[in-house]
Amino acid sequence: MHVSGTRRRGPLVLSGLAAVLLAASTGLTASAKPQQADPLQRQVDAIHDTGAVGVFAEATSPHTRDSARAGTAERGTGRPMPQNGRFRIGSTTKTFTATVVLQLVGEGRMSLEDTVEQWLPGVVRGNGNDGGRITVRQLLQHTSGIPDVKPDIPALNSADGYRAERFRTYTAEKLVRLAMRHPPNFPPGTDWSYSNTNYILAAMIIHEVTGRSWAQEVNDRIIRPLGLRDTSTPGTFPAILGPHAHGYAAFSTDTSIDVTTLNPSMAVGSGSIISTAHDLNRFYTALLGGRLLAPAQLDEMTTTKPAPELGVRYGLGLGEIPLSCGGSYFGHLGELLGYHAWGGATRDGTRTAVVYVTSDGGQDTQQAMTTLVDRELCRTRS
Repeated sequence: MHVSGTRRRGPLVLSGLAAVLLAASTGLTASAKPQQADPLQRQVDAIHDTGAVGVFAEATSPHTRDSARAGTAERGTGRPMPQNGRFRIGSTTKTFTATVVLQLVGEGRMSLEDTVEQWLPGVVRGNGNDGGRITVRQLLQHTSGIPDVKPDIPALNSADGYRAERFRTYTAEKLVRLAMRHPPNFPPGTDWSYSNTNYILAAMIIHEVTGRSWAQEVNDRIIRPLGLRDTSTPGTFPAILGPHAHGYAAFSTDTSIDVTTLNPSMAVGSGSIISTAHDLNRFYTALLGGRLLAPAQLDEMTTTKPAPELGVRYGLGLGEIPLSCGGSYFGHLGELLGYHAWGGATRDGTRTAVVYVTSDGGQDTQQAMTTLVDRELCRTRS
């Protein structure tokens, strides 16, 4: 089922993503067809045609906001995707966490060159891991070498694991202990490797610096000031409240199951936030527009280095992706069990685009999602 888009005027699987992004940034100009009516809807339909259960996208510029949807909110029903429904934004959460850390740096309460050991004595230790050699900057940049805890969380890795442990509560300390059972991927600062553990540790450091939880700081520093009314830090609460579509995951099998219900405590700081496409666009506009960080800290966030696993460049909680029309944009992939998102903003924050799907995103789906964001950020709007 396809539902027509709306127009209003007013004020991550990491493997294979490198090829997807390269194709999206280099192959669009030569193959693009002449623009027809409602180009955003056409791109959303293309994503749905790759097999996604549901798709929703929103793109903004200074005087325009466009949205489009396709598919169903729940498999086997005729219910359309909700307009601006809530979803688990997954690793897009990392940009929120990095923003809070950089605000604290700007306030002089901590430094990017502080070591993990300074703030969390004895936490990163064992099997060759050494928090005394790892800086906060390396956590945010994924150059710490710390192993990723995701493979140690049963609910994220198999249907049986999900059914058995979807309501399990984790503490940040427990998650780090699970990761410390493995040796580091490389000596700190010598390579790049995506690890959710980095941002769990960043959330713990925020707590140590402020005396308040990661969730409290994200709410008071970002969500409330920006008026992100549909964005929340759910803690251990397993349901998505308000309008939302169901999420589905196949766990690398031929059969997908409904995975909408999930205790997101295993992703504190790294992937637990619930939001909407509209709120994420507002967040990106504020962040790149300089409303959340002072110039020095925004420069730190957007100073990037090669991230070979992603095939792009990565700063502090933000990826830098080439645009087919020249230049680049900043954004982050988001994926947490059944919900896959891609989005970002131009360097000045004046144009944004966010798209999400409610099922596993294979390479064709990822390609179509990154193509949508590229085309929307390159599109001239009146």
